[in-house]
Amino acid sequence: MAVVEISVAPLGTATPGVSSYVAACVELVAASGLVYQLTPMGTVIEGDIDEIFALLRKMHEVPFGQGAERVSTLIKIDDRRDQGSHGLQGKIDSVLDKLKSDS
Repeated sequence: MAVVEISVAPLGTATPGVSSYVAACVELVAASGLVYQLTPMGTVIEGDIDEIFALLRKMHEVPFGQGAERVSTLIKIDDRRDQGSHGLQGKIDSVLDKLKSDS
């Protein structure tokens, strides 16, 4: 299972705001059925790497479809294959457990 963070930024638009572009991208993620978490700086998605790659391509195209002349997309991939479960909540829980043990 992979955990991927993506941030899609349109360039060459009439306004500095990007929330309408982000909302359109998140609609694609929600429709995919994959587990995801919206954050202030990007969207984190977990699931099969092939499904995620197809989704990332669609997300990258969203701003072009809304009139952007240029798109900058940042993708960060954590693809761990030595464990059966490697999801969003498990990664968070692992850090929180270590914080508790340090107290």
